[in-house]
Amino acid sequence: MKKKFILIQIFVFIFILNNNVHTAENEIYKKIDIFGEVLEKINKEYVDEINQSESMDSAINGLLQSLDPYSSYMSPEIFNEMQTETSGEFGGLGIEVTMESGVVKVISPIDDTPASRAGIKAGDYIVKIDENQVQGRSLSEAVDLMRGPVGSSIELTIRRRGEKKALTFNIIREIIEIKSVKADILEKNIGYLRLTSFNENSSDQIEKEIKKLEQNNDLKAYILDLRNNPGGLLSQAIKISDFFLNNGEIVSTKSRKQSENRKWFARTGDLTNGKTLIVLINYGSASASEIVAGALKDHKRAILLGENSYGKGSVQSIIPLKNKGAIRLTVAKYYLPSGKSISEVGVSPDIQIDEETDDFRINTETDNQLTYAIKLLNG
Repeated sequence: MKKKFILIQIFVFIFILNNNVHTAENEIYKKIDIFGEVLEKINKEYVDEINQSESMDSAINGLLQSLDPYSSYMSPEIFNEMQTETSGEFGGLGIEVTMESGVVKVISPIDDTPASRAGIKAGDYIVKIDENQVQGRSLSEAVDLMRGPVGSSIELTIRRRGEKKALTFNIIREIIEIKSVKADILEKNIGYLRLTSFNENSSDQIEKEIKKLEQNNDLKAYILDLRNNPGGLLSQAIKISDFFLNNGEIVSTKSRKQSENRKWFARTGDLTNGKTLIVLINYGSASASEIVAGALKDHKRAILLGENSYGKGSVQSIIPLKNKGAIRLTVAKYYLPSGKSISEVGVSPDIQIDEETDDFRINTETDNQLTYAIKLLNG
């Protein structure tokens, strides 16, 4: 009797489960029908004639961007352009951007590019490109507007935190060549490493520079400058973190599929032999920069100085589609050794030093963060 009762319960459960699945599928099909009806009404009744193909692209992109700011759709043309290396025909501004609330947001300006020299800052919102309003456009459309021939000018209208009026910047496009690593000796005994991005050669360059600096017998400390570094390859963030650690977890990723969850650990061997380390971060430090800064902070290997970082703690994958386009889709999130997520909260500094002036530039007289770090190391 008991077995029969259990079997009945199982059948009821399966019936309810199947019924729920069918109900959910029916609701989705109804929504698809409504979408088709809306598109038909727009095509017939809208005041201006529309390009239905472009409208569909915008709808797909809208769906993806409703998930998070980093998921997006790439048409076949844009996907092909992304895969093809530029040959100098087009110039750029030197900024890493994302989309937030329908407006293009600057993640970070890249060192020694037209954008950084003009004074564009991390967190700026681009509301107008020349005479074109950004609101209502996709990120790829906005980026396309910013591209143009080398030597041509572009006007960006910016909204900045703390500024009541919009700011206007006239910028000349250039070929953007990113030199990811710069090294120097400050005050005769402080090794300075400036990392502007995490590309495929960054770890090799950093390792080479550390070995050079270690030949200086007077060297007593390091400053690792990750300000305005928008990130890049996860593999490079792991390798560079490992250079300053002897053991312990560096970062983990968690996805919807438990089988794809991963953890990375440091190997024995601190290239700097345990010397005092200060890491500089600001609002333009994102993604891979936050992994390095967060790992070194969690292991108490470095003092973090500057501003709270950007808060991009997710992994995107490029997934090709049948139409030869692709989607950029968030497939996992980063977690620091402490178990904390970087997403939307970023990494907080141990010592808060804000960029005080509007004309702030890295490695200039207005660089109060670097100045403070040097004073701290010199006692």
